[in-house]
Amino acid sequence: MEKAMKRDKIEVNDRQLACAHIKSQEGQDYLKGMASAANYAWVNRTSMTFLSRQAFAKMFQSTPDDLDMHVIYDVSHNIAKVEEHWMDGKQKTLLVHRKGSTRAFPPHHPLIPVDYQLTGQPVLIGGTMGTCSYVLTGTDQGMQETFGSTCHGAGRALSRAKSRRNLDYTEVLRVLDQKGISIRVASPKLVMEEAPESYKNVTDVVNTCHSAGISQKCIKLRPIAVIKG
Repeated sequence: MEKAMKRDKIEVNDRQLACAHIKSQEGQDYLKGMASAANYAWVNRTSMTFLSRQAFAKMFQSTPDDLDMHVIYDVSHNIAKVEEHWMDGKQKTLLVHRKGSTRAFPPHHPLIPVDYQLTGQPVLIGGTMGTCSYVLTGTDQGMQETFGSTCHGAGRALSRAKSRRNLDYTEVLRVLDQKGISIRVASPKLVMEEAPESYKNVTDVVNTCHSAGISQKCIKLRPIAVIKG
């Protein structure tokens, strides 16, 4: 992609960024690779949902439907979507690539399922395993200012390597236990990498998005169990 940028004389304001014309060979190859990754993610989440529902059904000797274990919403983060947006007073077809963000469409948008036409698109904001997560909804202001986008999480405060060097996994487990949070983990290093201290304060991030008007706070979720594979 860097070769394509040089060939097509594309300049960006950050050396960590790279891009190519959508209709170029590089652009088309990227979109195909992204679609493959997105399909993998969809199948992964569907499989985890199925297995989770089966586990609850077995434990409570019931059925997932009777337990009301329905998927509220499923959406891909960090993905490019072809969408219609207003720019300079004209409606244009754009490829919106949300990196570190997720789609947050407002009420009555035609791409939102019928169940959420009055509320706006659900926005799932994952926090950390020891703090909280949030559900937001999209807004008209976000549609105008950010192409219908908002944050998709807190973001890391410490790199994975720095988390492993600086944190004690036994202390992380002790704090989780004090909060009544159960955890099943495949490796101690995952506990340190995903510790609450490794991430920014998700409440601060969500409050910023809410105050900016690009999404609206709806529900705060408290963790009771964590599985790290």
